[in-house]
Amino acid sequence: MENLDRRKLRDRREQPTPGLSRYSFWGRRRTLRRKTDQERGGYVDWYGPGLFFLLLLIVALNILDALCTLMILEYGAWELNPLVRSAIGLYGDKFWVWKFAIVSICLLLLCIHIKFKPIKTIIVTIGSIYTGLVLYEVSLIIYKLKTPP
Repeated sequence: MENLDRRKLRDRREQPTPGLSRYSFWGRRRTLRRKTDQERGGYVDWYGPGLFFLLLLIVALNILDALCTLMILEYGAWELNPLVRSAIGLYGDKFWVWKFAIVSICLLLLCIHIKFKPIKTIIVTIGSIYTGLVLYEVSLIIYKLKTPP
């Protein structure tokens, strides 16, 4: 018993885990085990294929939205979103690069925080809004193609 008192164990929780460590790429945590952690939220090392598919779908819809916007603008329409309108004014046809970068960074941040309660709902809502927007833009393009000049 005397040896146990003299032994000093270093607590691994004295310092927080750094943002980039070996666990960022080779970690094993897929879920939050404790019920309290699940209620509070936390971070994991691995993400599911469903989340990957949804994020990839949103990125694809974002690119499709930018392409449809360019096509609609060529038909003589104007952009209603003031942020996108100013980006188009500054960067011209290359605005889609900035739009892609901003949306991708936001999706990356949402992905990292996926185990917090409202984040899944936010990602599904973003996907639904982009789907509706792209369908609306495609219907505008089809309508314009059907009407004579």
